[in-house]
Amino acid sequence: MSLWNKHAIFEKNSIILSVGILIVVAIGGLVEIGPLFYLKSTIETIDGVRPYTPLELAGRNIYVREGCYLCHSQMIRALRDEVERYGHYSLAAESKYDHPFQWGSKRTGPDLARVGGKYSDDWQRGHLNNPRSVVPGSVMPRYEFLADTPLDYAHIQEDMGVLAVEGVPYTPDMIEKAKADIKAQLSPDDPSMTDLVKRYPKAVAHTSLRSADTPTEQDALVAYLQMLGTTVDFKLFNEKANWR
Repeated sequence: MSLWNKHAIFEKNSIILSVGILIVVAIGGLVEIGPLFYLKSTIETIDGVRPYTPLELAGRNIYVREGCYLCHSQMIRALRDEVERYGHYSLAAESKYDHPFQWGSKRTGPDLARVGGKYSDDWQRGHLNNPRSVVPGSVMPRYEFLADTPLDYAHIQEDMGVLAVEGVPYTPDMIEKAKADIKAQLSPDDPSMTDLVKRYPKAVAHTSLRSADTPTEQDALVAYLQMLGTTVDFKLFNEKANWR
């Protein structure tokens, strides 16, 4: 039987063809995916990458709930035009504690991977309340209701506990102090902020729209946005060498 005739078996029998496809896909999957389960170097280790503070985590939950990821990616590609516009290209290690991660390709609005610290808290609040007030051509809807919605963080410890099971290095101490840490991060003069920074390096204090005892959803979302791209020291990466 010639090679062509052997191949004709697959051409004429859909069941055999389907089985053959499954076998080939399974082999390819094992070859490509299998090593990822035991290679320690799959995701590089980058100094500075840390879990979200409880306040930032609450803000991230709101970000996901409101579907912000549908218009904003958090993935800067390794292309010159993107790097010059947004900053250093995204590293896989930056998102290793994200469940789910916020990469993607849809950009109705700009990429937010490096938005942290680019604008003030007041700018971020004004942008959320009325995007056109700071970006005249923006098509983003208004989110002023976040400023009037009390932040519900009753279950923040449970959220952190689940993430710990998934591999995020939240310690029992971090989880126990979660609610107090939310108030501390919204109280710039609170001595507890010093201890919070020890647990979450480079955490920045913010001023609550109301008070630290009654934070709003806007407070949490602003805290999340203001930390994006701020934990890694990109001066350690030689960008010039990459684009010569």
